[in-house]
Amino acid sequence: MTTLATVQNLLAEKFDLQVANLQPESELDKAGLDSLAVIECMFMIEDEFKLKMPDERVPILTVQDIVTLIDRLVAEQHGMSA
Repeated sequence: MTTLATVQNLLAEKFDLQVANLQPESELDKAGLDSLAVIECMFMIEDEFKLKMPDERVPILTVQDIVTLIDRLVAEQHGMSA
């Protein structure tokens, strides 16, 4: 399963959203996720992908922003190319 598909499924399941409404360019706030929901999402992603989120604030505005962050962190933390 791709990173995008995994993120879409996680968001859909946790926040009762439709996967079809979670395209890469979909803005999280327009999908109904507020800043607290995005933080919850980051914790879910840490668990799902076995990652440590960076301490610095990273702008997360779209589904693609989440995917890009995950792919970068997987490459950095697991020594794999994303």
